[in-house]
Amino acid sequence: MFNLKGVKMNKQFLKPALFLSVGVILGVFLVSSFDSSMLNSLFASEKNRIGAESAPVTMNSQMKIINDSFVAVSDAVLPTVVSINVESEMKGGTMNSPRGLDEFFKYFGGPNGNGGNEEDDGENKPQKNERKPRQRGAGSGVIISKDGYIVTNNHVVENAVEDGIKVITSDKKEYTAKLIGTDPSTDLAVLKIDAENLQPAHFGDINTVRVGEFAIAVGNPLGLNSTVTSGIVSAIGRGRLGLPKKAEFSVEYYIQTDAAINPGNSGGGLFDLNGSLIGINTAIATETGTYIGYGFAIPVDLAKSVILDLIDDGKVDRGFIGVKITSIKDEVEAKSLGLDSPKGAWIQEVMPKSAAKEAGIENGDVILKVDGKVIRTSEELQSQIVLHRAGDKVKLSIWRDGKEIEKIVKLKSNNKDDDKASNEALTGGEPNDNKKEDPVKFEDFGFSVKPLDSKTKEDFDVSNGVLISEVKQYSHVFERGLVRGGVIFKADRKEIRSIRELKDILNSKKVGEAILLHIKYKDNIRMIAIEVPKKQG
Repeated sequence: MFNLKGVKMNKQFLKPALFLSVGVILGVFLVSSFDSSMLNSLFASEKNRIGAESAPVTMNSQMKIINDSFVAVSDAVLPTVVSINVESEMKGGTMNSPRGLDEFFKYFGGPNGNGGNEEDDGENKPQKNERKPRQRGAGSGVIISKDGYIVTNNHVVENAVEDGIKVITSDKKEYTAKLIGTDPSTDLAVLKIDAENLQPAHFGDINTVRVGEFAIAVGNPLGLNSTVTSGIVSAIGRGRLGLPKKAEFSVEYYIQTDAAINPGNSGGGLFDLNGSLIGINTAIATETGTYIGYGFAIPVDLAKSVILDLIDDGKVDRGFIGVKITSIKDEVEAKSLGLDSPKGAWIQEVMPKSAAKEAGIENGDVILKVDGKVIRTSEELQSQIVLHRAGDKVKLSIWRDGKEIEKIVKLKSNNKDDDKASNEALTGGEPNDNKKEDPVKFEDFGFSVKPLDSKTKEDFDVSNGVLISEVKQYSHVFERGLVRGGVIFKADRKEIRSIRELKDILNSKKVGEAILLHIKYKDNIRMIAIEVPKKQG
């Protein structure tokens, strides 16, 4: 007999067993059909997940526009900048013994790998018939025409051997470059490669460049080709940096930027966010030899003027006024000249036989405008004049004796013989009774003077004045720059023939009023503004 109760129980276990069997078969099928990544995605636990599911911040539309602008301008200008490799003859030292990086303002990327500024110290000179040692360096350049003209720095290519300049474009093509011309005064050079349909840079307008606007520097720093860095225009019109170092006459009017530039950037481009070239990168302010925050670029308008001259005939026929100038540094100097604020280029000395001399410009004049453009500093005057060639005429607005006058100056080429000529003797009548006068100490001002003797007149090539015999350290005049050993030949725009005349002028001024002193030293003429101090005691 069948055990009906047992059959009933077997039926109860049959259904679960059937489902279990189907599950095992399905599991085997899944394992054999899925790869590991599919399994991981199905069975991964939360603790094994890496990376957030979304970005923590969504860029707003304004920032995206700025970001896209940097990307777009970088893409646009990279093809206009080239890498330059230079082989040159060593002038001194060896590649294993570079100069110490002890100068604050440095060129970067010259043919010796240290800015092209190696001095010939007389050591390691090759013997007769011995081949001079060579060295390799690198820099950058900017394409300025479709047919292969390139601008770079003079210090990148100077002393290059024949066929020693190689240009590599952004598409990795290499060319041997011909040196068209150089201008050491601005530290610019023009090269030419045999190429067609290159992408030239667009020249911007320096008059639209503003302090604080974005800028990008493009070049090949430290061998890193096609590098883009960003920053802002930190200042315009920087000068008195002592650059270029080897030029007899230097033009210093730089754009300052904090976009990172390093050795190898020399000759590369500084661009605005329109992709327009606004400067040629030239130097950095550094105590280490590499970037510490500030770089300097030659403004595009100055570069363009030099480029056109060099392409024309390989040289620059620059026009000169023929004056020594300085900026008016403070209110004391401005007050001594009758100006309402420190502005203009102050003429310290007019060179003999110069364009300025022929136009009737005088020592002590202040140039306020050139062809209607306002001049605030001596560097601004320089930046405007160098745009002109010899023979060009410029209209100068000049401040003299409390009023503004105009002079038309026909610029001359730089005649070195004129620069070396001695200054013409100052006139103003015979001295009165200098020989009978005793030395006088102007205690409140902090200096002493004594009469001129015949030998001093001959040594200084003057006919009148008084000799500064002592300057008290840390006195008012000491801080203003007065130095012993000069001849005061004019004060308050009046000729000084005796100590008494100088004393009368100083005594006639009230506390706080300014007096302009014209001083002749053996190698130059200076003008120093001093202020009447309070009485001591």
